[in-house]
Parts: sequence; structure tokens; C-alpha cells
Amino acid sequence: MRLGVHGADTQAQKDVALFSRWVLDLGEGKLPVTRRGNEVEASWIQIPDDLLVCTSGDPIAAIVSSVYGDFLHNYLNSGYLQERAILAPTNDHAEDINDHILALVPTDSRDYMSYDSIDDSSDSVRDKDVYYPIEYLNATKIINFPNHRLTLKVGIPIMLLRNLSQANGLCNGTRLIVKELGDRLIEAVIMTGSHVGDTVYIPRIELLAKKGNASFVLRRRQFPVRVCYAMTIDKSQGQTLSAVGIYLKGPVFTHGQLYVAVSRVTSRASLKILILDADGKCGSETKNIVFPEVFRAAGMT
Repeated sequence: MRLGVHGADTQAQKDVALFSRWVLDLGEGKLPVTRRGNEVEASWIQIPDDLLVCTSGDPIAAIVSSVYGDFLHNYLNSGYLQERAILAPTNDHAEDINDHILALVPTDSRDYMSYDSIDDSSDSVRDKDVYYPIEYLNATKIINFPNHRLTLKVGIPIMLLRNLSQANGLCNGTRLIVKELGDRLIEAVIMTGSHVGDTVYIPRIELLAKKGNASFVLRRRQFPVRVCYAMTIDKSQGQTLSAVGIYLKGPVFTHGQLYVAVSRVTSRASLKILILDADGKCGSETKNIVFPEVFRAAGMT
């Protein structure tokens, strides 16, 4: 549905149709697959050469260059930032890319430190200060939760991690561009959704979260945002982008995850995939996890 064919010549329409078919076959698990080692299920697919990014140098620099070309001339261009992103299966890999690009932005940065504590409702936690010192709480990272140290610069894209005001377009997953960095507020302009161009103000808020099987609930007062030159594949759902990079330092790990990533683009030429094998070298095969029973249950096959 995202692939553009309006006004294209006959050959271009055929190319779009072929790419569309490849994307659908990938999503439905119909591409040829191979098995590795002692794996029970065959799940490895070959990515076409024209979609691959290969390098013998820094892989992050390579995928950034492929998606954010001519970055230093466009880092303040909202249209340029709005139409592109790098996707990764995990937050850690997306964070590595964001740190790399943030360092390229030639403006001053500002660090915001959170105030962390154990929620008072965690009455079962004894000797909180002994077993869970502030340094431990600060180092705790939780999915879809702001980090203790939040480094921002004017002009960078950020993503909202909580619903603040749906009526004003401030929803979980909304992307914005930072305009001003204050002590208690961030001024930003919305660049996705139905409120594109609106200027909004994001406050620090208190957030509660529990990490895995931890016996306590973390209370963190922080701006509910994250730098988003790169984002997780799951966070990209519903978005349409003109330039997409997929950084697979590790393979996808859930049903349909690779399909979500490749189906964000509006053309084949705008999709670039970098795959790293176990030795850290660029490869051309990656996992595509598809459970056919999902389609059978939905009556699609």
C-alpha cells in the first residue's frame, strides 16, 4: 500500500509489482529458506544484493551514511528528518546508532539526569537503600522507558514514550523535532500524525515501571522521550518513510518483525539492509520468523 506507482512508466510499475510481491512473500513466509546448524525449523532467507549495505569498516557508520546521506547539510531540515529512519530489532542496537548520529550534530548538547527511587508501594522490599542503591537504580534500563541520562541537542528528532495528550497529538510513538531545551520543559514541533507542524511543550513526568522479575517498582522522574534517528522495528509500526535502513546486528526474534521493517518504505531504492554475522562481518542472509498457523487461524490461507 505504501509503494508509489502513480504516474510511473510501464517498467517502473512492473518493478514496483515485483518488489511488492517479494515483500508480501516475505511477510507470509513464502520465500526460500535454509536451516543452520542444529536448528529444527528452516528460517534463513537470502536478501537481494541491491538492498544490502556491505562494509569492511564501521557498520554503524555505513548504515548511517546509506540512510542519512549529506547529513551535515541537512541535520536541521525537518523534511529530511521526517522521511527517514534506521530500524533495529532491539533498543540497545538503536541506541548505539542514535549515539553515533548525535555525536555528528555540530551543536551543544544538554544532559538531563532523572530522579530515581523505589516506589513507595513496593512495601515488600526490605533494606531498599542497601540492596538497591541510587547508582543501581540510575543504571537500570527498561524497554520503552527513558534512560537516567538523556542527552539532547536542538534540532534532533525525538520520540515520545508516553501518551501525554491524544487531543494534541502527543501520543506514545509520536516523533518530534527539538526546538528549545529548558530546565523544566522541552519545546518541540510534531513531525508525524495529524498534528504535523504544531509546537508543543513536553514536561518532566513521573513514570513507574518494573524490570522483568525485579521485586521493586522503579519510580523515575524524567522527560518521556528518546532520541530517534534510529528506533526499534516495533516502534516503527504504522509509519511510512522515504528512506529506511535496517540494522541487523542480531536477527529478528518475533513473528512478522522483518516484514514490518521492510514494509515501511515507499520504494525499493529507499530500502537498505545491513546484516552482521556472528563474526561481525557483513552477510546476506538473515532470519525471517513467520508462523504459518497465524495466517491459518485468520483464514488467510
